[in-house]
Amino acid sequence: MRIHFIAIGGSAMHNLALALHHKGYVVTGSDDVIFEPSKSRLAKQGILPSEFGWFPDKIDTSLDAIILGMHAKPDNPELIKAKKLDLKIFSYPEFLYEQSKNKTRVVIGGSHGKTTITSMILHVMNYHGKAVDYMVGAQLEGFDRMVHLTDENDFIVLEGDEYLSSPIDRRPKFHLYKPNIALLSGIAWDHVNVFPTFENYLEQFKIFVDSIVKGGSITYNEEDLNVKSIVEASTNSIRKLPYSTPDFFVENGQTFLNTEEGPMPLNIFGRHNLNNLAGAKWICQNMGVDEEDFYEAISSFKGASKRLEKIGQNENTIIFKDYAHSPSKVAATAKAVKEQFPDRKLIACLELHTYSSLNAEFLKEYRGSLKEADVSAVFYIPESLKIKGLDEITKEQIEQAFQQQELHIFTNSTAFKEFLFNQDVTNSIVLFMSSGDYGGLDLNEIVNMIEIN
Repeated sequence: MRIHFIAIGGSAMHNLALALHHKGYVVTGSDDVIFEPSKSRLAKQGILPSEFGWFPDKIDTSLDAIILGMHAKPDNPELIKAKKLDLKIFSYPEFLYEQSKNKTRVVIGGSHGKTTITSMILHVMNYHGKAVDYMVGAQLEGFDRMVHLTDENDFIVLEGDEYLSSPIDRRPKFHLYKPNIALLSGIAWDHVNVFPTFENYLEQFKIFVDSIVKGGSITYNEEDLNVKSIVEASTNSIRKLPYSTPDFFVENGQTFLNTEEGPMPLNIFGRHNLNNLAGAKWICQNMGVDEEDFYEAISSFKGASKRLEKIGQNENTIIFKDYAHSPSKVAATAKAVKEQFPDRKLIACLELHTYSSLNAEFLKEYRGSLKEADVSAVFYIPESLKIKGLDEITKEQIEQAFQQQELHIFTNSTAFKEFLFNQDVTNSIVLFMSSGDYGGLDLNEIVNMIEIN
């Protein structure tokens, strides 16, 4: 098959392009800008566009399909040409469904935890040599790509994102997968640019549960009251399998899971991650892995990239980075670190980077999210508000929203770096939480500074 990607450079899109190239498809693509690591990874496989921009001449009737990325705009000249030629145009999730119509589709949904749960499942399957297709939102140790597609594998494991499918398809991605086996981890309002009210956001998860194939199953976190309410109210003819946080304890900075065979040490920590583990165990059992084999495999799971990832350590200090940016994720991540290391000072740094986090009305959702921190800092770039078309927010608004004593607020990376360099990090944890990069801050420089001291 000949497939052309409009906006090939995105994290998800370039991984799908690599997966189809690996499968033997002829892959081409266009984009107006491509950053690393997408650029190098596409170049290595010979499918990096020779020049940036949009070129309608690339679109002709020899193409079997177009895959349209969210980065493209509805008036994209290549998209207009494709429509004129009446070519098949798929969004990213539509194409994944087309590739998996004859497989058992396992879809992991939720406002938080879905990347980690998907990663846990794939780690267990890989550990036991069980081949599955997959799409996950983070790079995993031992996996070349974030997307893998075959004709022969029976299962496909999909991370079910609730964000929009494409510029011309405003349905959430996870509405299109029609799972046989599903999981719902938690619901906390996000993406306010698309779902302006919490009720509207909740509705998307109701639709997801109702989209499960009849006779299928939903594994759900019964500790989340929104999840519990939606699943238990659904009239869909599916099995409903609740899960909750398993029994565990922390001793000398090590988390142990209590099992029938006795305490089992883990590489991950935090109540939210233990809750994720319980959900992953149920899904793996539905995929034919028994409890004992699950525990054997999960003990070596070190986490997904940027999910409480340890990036530096000496005898005095440990540095973590985490993708947390929504209020619930920030609160859960900070609490996890404090519970794991109760005798250490926690220096928590959060970047307000997403549309939701920079929304003046949404800011109040962050109240108390950094309460576990001994030192807390918030970073944002005022220019980002103009780019996103948002109203200006002030330091005073942020202080009022967070309700945090001695909250340090920064709007440029130089001042933020000086603040970090001046911190006493003896017996401390430094936690960076962001889906951005703090205005281009080099975290390796921070790590080197701490490891030298």
